[in-house]
Amino acid sequence: MNCIVVRTANPERLIYEAMADAWTPPPKVDFLQWAVDNIAFSERESPHKGPYNRDLFGYFDEVLRALSPDDPCRIVTLKKSAQLGGTVLANIFCCGSLELVPGDFLYVHPTEGNAQRWSKQKLAPMLKNTASLQELFSQKSRDGGDSILYKERLDGRGAIQISGANSPASLSMVTMKNQVQDDLAKWENNAAGDPEAQADSRSQAHDFAKIFKISTPLVQPGCKISRNYEDGSQELPFVPCPHCEHMQVLEWDTMQAALDEEHPERAHFICTDPDCGGVIEEHHRPAMLKKLEWRAQNEKAKRQHRSFWIWSAYSVLQTFERIARAWLKAKGDPASEQTFMNDVVGLAYDAAGDAPPWEELRDRAAESTYSKGKIPAGAVLISLGIDCQGDRVEWHLVGWDRELRRYVIDYGIIAGYIGEKSTRGMLDLLIQSEWQNAYGHMLRPDLTAIDGNAYTADVWGWVKRHPASKVIMVRGARSETAPRLQRVKQEYNEKTGKVKKYSRRFFNFNSSIMKYGLYRNIRKTDPLEPGFVSFPAGLDDEYYRGLTAERRVPEKNRDGFEVWRWTKDPTQANEPLDTMNQAEAAATKLGLRSMPSVLWDKLESERWTQVPEAQLDFEDMPLAQGSAPASDKPKKSTSSLASLSKALNG
Repeated sequence: MNCIVVRTANPERLIYEAMADAWTPPPKVDFLQWAVDNIAFSERESPHKGPYNRDLFGYFDEVLRALSPDDPCRIVTLKKSAQLGGTVLANIFCCGSLELVPGDFLYVHPTEGNAQRWSKQKLAPMLKNTASLQELFSQKSRDGGDSILYKERLDGRGAIQISGANSPASLSMVTMKNQVQDDLAKWENNAAGDPEAQADSRSQAHDFAKIFKISTPLVQPGCKISRNYEDGSQELPFVPCPHCEHMQVLEWDTMQAALDEEHPERAHFICTDPDCGGVIEEHHRPAMLKKLEWRAQNEKAKRQHRSFWIWSAYSVLQTFERIARAWLKAKGDPASEQTFMNDVVGLAYDAAGDAPPWEELRDRAAESTYSKGKIPAGAVLISLGIDCQGDRVEWHLVGWDRELRRYVIDYGIIAGYIGEKSTRGMLDLLIQSEWQNAYGHMLRPDLTAIDGNAYTADVWGWVKRHPASKVIMVRGARSETAPRLQRVKQEYNEKTGKVKKYSRRFFNFNSSIMKYGLYRNIRKTDPLEPGFVSFPAGLDDEYYRGLTAERRVPEKNRDGFEVWRWTKDPTQANEPLDTMNQAEAAATKLGLRSMPSVLWDKLESERWTQVPEAQLDFEDMPLAQGSAPASDKPKKSTSSLASLSKALNG
């Protein structure tokens, strides 16, 4: 008789095996080694194709060590330049954690749109192309655990939730052991308050949580990543001088002080040891980086919060010459200087939050070489800004040159509401009027920008009567991180559901950038300095009071956090400032900062050629001087910007 032997599990052995699994210490979490073993760059992702190379990104070794569970700190902050490899660092922490430290992971971007793009363009390829991650995550788009904003491990031991800081719902009712707060400086309050506080609270229940805050800084005061850096250990990258071995930080101020603007290819640093003073050139950098040391300036914070700063001078992805050329291109324009300081130097831009006393501007204008209503020598582009109030329309005519110097030409008020026929008629005359420049040419505004934030329907009723090449509608953007000028997204009629026709001619402009740029520039006293602002003789005191009526001040939000906002003096009208912004928006649309030199050359040659004496008997323009309306057939002016651009483009 055959016997069937049935093997059964030994319950006692199973208990011991389970206890052994529970008590066996987890393997050491080494994000640096994980990156070397798993990360490989394609040509599309990096000019240095191939596996993660510590020789190229050695300055990130210590940051990855700080992110590991072996380091007791709870928060790691990285304030950095753009395009330095920071996103790769965050991806290593995120994906390495999902494999090595199973658990739930939160990755927060400034907006949900940013989050979706990162998930599609960065995370999905990484999960697909990394062998160790392929086994952990489903590659089926219809799988319930695999969506754009949520990806779960197949064994259920962890997931990544991808969120936008603008969505309070995605930052509630979840508990996350580890998280990344990406592009933190761009986070703005959502409907529930401060998103940084909301995200931080998601890891509050974990004693050994890790929160990685990473961003290029923006404007100071009020920059979130800069505040976090200052709260932390403030670790700086020290490298040795190639001549004397003196340890020092490579700083932009040192390079700038030694910069020869005629030869940016010679950009270099000078050793900060006064006994050395040796020249540090780019070919010295590789050897210096191998000896880089992170040194904390706030040692007491190191156990709880480690913070690091690094900029592009340390990166093999940037050259000293390109840094110098980027500065020379940005110099003189506060907004461009901000971009340089943020993206290249990795520092917050110190914005001028207050205008100088209005009396200083008035007194300076009293000595002006030109009078109100005249276009001075130097002005090339002419833009007109218009602001509408319930009982009046105020306008501001401004000239510009290729060095971003601006020349206030004229300012005026038209009585009446924008919807009234008589007011519209006066506006028609205004944009057809001509002003005489220093060379005798009669010039009309190249482009007019009118505020459409209030009385939108009536403003559009006037705007649509004129060509898009001559008049656009604008409004100030709510966000301080918005582009300088951007077309308004399509808006729909609530009753018909159709796209409103004005959408194609309606633009948002970043009023915050323009305000602090103006306030920084009007402090300049050298007329030849890029960005200088010229005022004519003849403007009244109210104009200067209105131009300087706002300041950037801190306010406490509902969570008790400090936010910075532009605030107007409640006793003072600010239309001169608003119309200045609208005039700048028009100039930006014309290509103030992007126009090729050949077009500037052509405009200057046409508008700066002296008109023969016989043509200099034309009287001052009526709207500028307050007399009767101009003739329907004014004297022919020089070629318009639109026609010049068309000619240049063939």
